[in-house]
Amino acid sequence: MDFLVEPFAVDPGKFDGPVLVTGAGGCIGAWTLAILEKSGIPAVACDLSDSRARPALVMGEEKAAALTWELCDISDAERLIAIVSEHGIRAIIHYAGLQVPFCKQDPALGARVNVEGTVNVLLAAREADIKRTAYASSVAAHGMPTGGEYMATLYGVYKVANEESAKVFWQDWGVPSVGIRPNVVYGIARDQGISAKGTIAIQSAVLGKPYDIPFSGKASWLYAGEAAAAFIAAVSSDGEGAPVFDLNGSCAEVDHAISLIGSLQPGAEITCSGEPFPFPADMDDEPLRRHVGGYPVISIEDGIRTTHEAFVQLADENRMPELPA
Repeated sequence: MDFLVEPFAVDPGKFDGPVLVTGAGGCIGAWTLAILEKSGIPAVACDLSDSRARPALVMGEEKAAALTWELCDISDAERLIAIVSEHGIRAIIHYAGLQVPFCKQDPALGARVNVEGTVNVLLAAREADIKRTAYASSVAAHGMPTGGEYMATLYGVYKVANEESAKVFWQDWGVPSVGIRPNVVYGIARDQGISAKGTIAIQSAVLGKPYDIPFSGKASWLYAGEAAAAFIAAVSSDGEGAPVFDLNGSCAEVDHAISLIGSLQPGAEITCSGEPFPFPADMDDEPLRRHVGGYPVISIEDGIRTTHEAFVQLADENRMPELPA
């Protein structure tokens, strides 16, 4: 699967030590680890589980098995600080968190993981004098305050809390960070939540199964590799302050994505229905690019084509994951 990560390789000379990636078993975490490995940059994966299924999809099973992997509940500050110390971590990319439906199902757990977990990352950075920390906020933050144009969620509340916490960590202790709000991510290993439906549609087409994307109209199409590259760029130099940026990728009609899938997989039975995705579809990436110095841009045409190619290869190798329920 080298063709997936080759466009995103970065200069290892920009890093002076290992990068800690929390939420390593998730989609963007998997892509981040694969890009760092391809670039020859030492990384330490950190997750509640040792499952390497998603990293294996992006980088191959052998490379995924060779990753340095630490088990950690992100709400355990003592354990997290110990991992940072033991491995001499010099940069942190923080993805670990629970998504919208899980926060709604168990609000207290969502707060512990998403809010307390992010505070613990900032504490670990303060303890180790780390000047390179990037954390995943979300487009859901645009749903706050309640009563506005976009959907309000507890997940969005927690993300806003994280952004404000990061600003206070800079104000009170000089801990720099970059908050990044990814929009709708698609690509290999994206298999969870309503925002994964575009990827599931591509996989369904390769498997010859019909699929209805449950939203329509304009949507963000943020390729997973581009998202990971943005976070890596954000920790490629020492930071200052605690700025927060949107990360959108392409904006395109869902019908356009369906036509692209059909051109790659003739006869695919992919449709869409329902209301538009309940968050802004065309946010501005330029402020982030100016801040981090740029990272690769992947068009929706190239992203869907590469994702289709990867699913075809996974099917040929008998490594195709099951379609999510």
